[in-house]
Amino acid sequence: MLTNGSTEARKLRSRLNHPIIDADGHWIEYGPVMKEEFRRIGGAAAVEGLDTATQRVPNSLKMTLAERRRRRVGQEAFWSSPSENVLDRATAMMPRLMYERLDDLGIDLCVVYPTAGLSFHRLQATRLRRAICRAYNVFTADQFRKYSDRIMPAAIIPMYTPEEAIEELEFASRQLGYKVVMMGSLIRRPVPALVEEHPEAAKFVEWYDPIAIDSDHDYDPVWEKLRELRIAPSFHNGARSILLRNSPSNFCYNHIGHFASASEAMAKALFFGGVTRRFPELNFAFLEVGVGWACSLYADLIGHWEKRKRDALENTNPARLDRKGLLELAQKYAQPAMVDAVRRGEGLDDNGDGTGGVEDLDDYSRCKITRKEDIRDLFVPRYYFGCEADDPLNAWAFNRKANPMGARLNALFSSDIGHFDVPDMTEVVPEAYELVEDGLLDGDDFRDFMFANAVRFWGEVNPDFFKGTVVEKQAAEVLGRKAC
Repeated sequence: MLTNGSTEARKLRSRLNHPIIDADGHWIEYGPVMKEEFRRIGGAAAVEGLDTATQRVPNSLKMTLAERRRRRVGQEAFWSSPSENVLDRATAMMPRLMYERLDDLGIDLCVVYPTAGLSFHRLQATRLRRAICRAYNVFTADQFRKYSDRIMPAAIIPMYTPEEAIEELEFASRQLGYKVVMMGSLIRRPVPALVEEHPEAAKFVEWYDPIAIDSDHDYDPVWEKLRELRIAPSFHNGARSILLRNSPSNFCYNHIGHFASASEAMAKALFFGGVTRRFPELNFAFLEVGVGWACSLYADLIGHWEKRKRDALENTNPARLDRKGLLELAQKYAQPAMVDAVRRGEGLDDNGDGTGGVEDLDDYSRCKITRKEDIRDLFVPRYYFGCEADDPLNAWAFNRKANPMGARLNALFSSDIGHFDVPDMTEVVPEAYELVEDGLLDGDDFRDFMFANAVRFWGEVNPDFFKGTVVEKQAAEVLGRKAC
């Protein structure tokens, strides 16, 4: 059943002068095995948490369309794992098989994220959430420990409070040896006014906390702990089946753009919350999102700053309105009713101070922007974006002419193997190379996309990240160090 070693991906890799790092592959946790292991590791709470977390999608698919419409429940993915390609299905399920097939996939080192586990850190019940994340991290570390020279799994870090995040980071890093973490964000919180005034309705209405701005919790200790542990945080959050992506009949309507939407919220929160300013030693990755939205966000951050920075705001300060000059123009050009209203000053004053009572009128104050180059310096080198092979917009990241101040954004090759959008794992690397064949990327761009950007993302934060892996020597060269 295994290939004969002549895949196009293997041939392509043999022609390259650099390794390939997959920054976001996926494995499919096999439910029966996972349940028994969770019982052994975490007892009844872990099993209860697993049952709760894994039944949401099946329960929604058991509803009729009419019932989903009545309850406003979004259509979820059905038939979402490889079936016809049984070798790929088994590869995603079995770490040893994945390890043995990496050469045929053209991949030197694969960083593996969850499938079922993508939702585990979102459980509302604290006892179950803590139990299921702990059990998952122990279980996954056990599954991949023998393959650490070529496969690196990600730990799940719950983020409902800074304290639980720090505790799990400590355990995952120091006890289990994880170097990769998937952080929670967009935390579901109750609306305080409803809790106080309409407690019976509070459980039906929530807001999503991006944790880095306007949160009731201070997450700086979490970023500090990441700095101490030398771990670059990654986010793999989605916004499917909520808000504007909540069709009860169409999964693709709900799925398209949902990772990018969630990541944009997190990226803006980190930036406007000043996290990239206060913790310059950290890099942040947003996975399975593409990079088109990031190029747009980068340009928008600059454009908004130019119009909304503190001195520019004076252009719209009501106190600076020349009322006498406005009245003179109204007397010359306006109808009598407008002239009378302008003379009385109606509609020209905001209520109160007109600012909503914010502490600082400068939205960029937390990140201390004094010139547009500051935006570039706090955004471009700190953010990394997971890009799937078939996305032609990957080329935008490398187009200095298209991005402000000639920036190249950090696109990371992210295969997404194990999921429905990869019908053949052996085709992913050749598909990524089509951008070179089509003249959209050159060889240096491709090297950064498939290898060097991943090295910088993890290696700048932890210079020993690649120690003991098959790419240790080449990674050290990127980082300007000698391999041990």
